[in-house]
Order: sequence, then structure tokens, then C-alpha cells
Amino acid sequence: MSAVTNGYSENISKAIEALQNGRMILLFDLEGREAETDFTIPAKSVTPADVKWMRKDAGGLICVALDPQASEKLGLPFMADVLRDASQSTDSLNNIVEKGGDLKYDSRSSFSIWVNHRDTRTGIPDNDRALTINKLGEIVDRALDGEIPDFGKEFRTPGHVATLRAARTLVHERMGQTELSIALAKIAGITPAMVVCEMLDDNTGRALSKEDAIKYGKNQDLVFVEGGEVVKAYDLWLSRA
Repeated sequence: MSAVTNGYSENISKAIEALQNGRMILLFDLEGREAETDFTIPAKSVTPADVKWMRKDAGGLICVALDPQASEKLGLPFMADVLRDASQSTDSLNNIVEKGGDLKYDSRSSFSIWVNHRDTRTGIPDNDRALTINKLGEIVDRALDGEIPDFGKEFRTPGHVATLRAARTLVHERMGQTELSIALAKIAGITPAMVVCEMLDDNTGRALSKEDAIKYGKNQDLVFVEGGEVVKAYDLWLSRA
């Protein structure tokens, strides 16, 4: 039986410690869902070197998952809703806007808007993306502290960092890396703004297999966490909240 710390499994405890220290972990969702492993790290901790690491060794889309309450306070919409509204005056969008049943892995996506911080230039270099990511973490902190920040004063869209709006009840509503990463942030007591980036296989072009992701994690000394573990830990955390 695994050792436990404060009621959490040893593995979850290691993940919590890593995130509290601003370090990267690997997060797998579920077999039968996306079945993908994401690099995962707190937004406020990201450096340009981390952005380089994710784009080179992970290779997927670098996104920032955001707390649902903070997203609401900041006025961040779901992108599908934005496009659905736009489709009312733009006929060409009618047939391509996400609808129920379109996704093979979930009922809907969590994409919100793509942004650059206003202090960036083009927004795409590692240092620009790191700045935008850091500032997203900071504005989430301020929103949850009771402030109502002017999001548009600090960010512009379109940009090069995708934001993801977590479901209101997190893993009890949706089991994506968006919700799993925010649940982990809640458990760890850190700002619920988390960077996620899918790991891809250089040989096949598909998602990296779970087995290969685990091997990579061992070689890089990164904690590997599965969605089921996160749900159990989150339920325990909620029972104590």
C-alpha cells in the first residue's frame, strides 16, 4: 500500500510538493477520453526556459487553464459561444461552430480567448509567452482576492496564448486536463492558473503513449499523475474545505 501524507497518496503528495515549488509535473487524463499526458506547471512560475521545454519536448499547444470563478469575474467567454454569437451575422460560421456531439472525447471544449499581454511585442517568442502566462496567473490572483481587474487594459486578443475556462464544478463536471490541473492547484493551495501542454510522439505524430510518458517522467525526475488519482484527492480536499 502506498504511503500517505495528510490523507493523500504518496504520488499526489509528491505532485503537490512539486507544484508548490513551481516545478513541472506530468498529468494524464483518462483512458478512453483524450488519453493524453500534459506537461503541467503553475502559470506564475513559468519561465522562458519552461516555454522552450514544453514546445520542444511536449510539442502540443501551450495553454493556460483558469479557475472558473476568476474567469467569470474577468469576463472570459467560451470561444464556442463567441463564435456562435458571431455566426448569427456571419453565415460562413454556421456550419463550423462547435455543437453538441462534435467532439469525440467530451461534450464541449474549454477554450476561451487567445491573448497576448500588452507589454509583449509579437507575443510568440518564449519570453513573450512566459510574460503573458505569468500575468494571467497574477490577474487570477487579483480576481480571487476580490478585485475586479480590467482584463482588456492588460491583455489583447487575438494573441498567442490560449486560455482555457475550467468547468464550474471542475472534475465533477468535466475530466479534462483543464479541470484536473485546477483541482490540483486547489489541493496544493496555489493560484488556480495552470499551464498545460500535450505530449506528442515525434515518430507517429500522435499523442505520446502513457507508457512512453511515464518513461520520460522517470528520466526527467517528473511526477506522473493520473486523473483518477486527482479526483480522489480533490474529493478529500473538498470534504475538508
